[in-house]
Amino acid sequence: MAEIETRLKALEVALENESREREFYLKNSKRTLHPLGSKMFAEIADDELEHFQRIQELYRRLKEKGKWPETIPFKVKDTEVRSLFKETVRTLEQGQTAKSDADDLAAVKVAIEFEAKGEKFYEDLAGMTEDIQEKSFYQLLSSIEREHLLSLKDTHEYFRDPEGWYQTKERHSLDAG
Repeated sequence: MAEIETRLKALEVALENESREREFYLKNSKRTLHPLGSKMFAEIADDELEHFQRIQELYRRLKEKGKWPETIPFKVKDTEVRSLFKETVRTLEQGQTAKSDADDLAAVKVAIEFEAKGEKFYEDLAGMTEDIQEKSFYQLLSSIEREHLLSLKDTHEYFRDPEGWYQTKERHSLDAG
């Protein structure tokens, strides 16, 4: 029984984190005037909502049955955040300019912390179980948090120095020859 209580507590923490982070992302998607920030925050908020719903269902089933479900009939979708970043930056390359502000940078820094902690949290949960379904579920969530983290780091660099970001990431040549 103690094992079930430990699993339920872990899921409660996950639910609390996903909910708090979603609210943060929604607030910042509406606040920022930068198209990349707005789209990035909105996309991650959608991902967090889906995570919340899946975890909530697992919590309900674990509490009802007293054990982790043998089969999980649902899958968390992979995040589209990396392709969204590339698509939005490509649009901005075609002449649309927008400046990020100090609030955008601060929000991205907070988001980076959220995602780093989330990645580690789910990675730790995966490492504490022998159940294959449970382990793979937490590994999937950890990998999605990792994708969010990498995209947010790119966003931070882009906001901080768009020209430098293009030079580094897009590998544009500076010679005229």
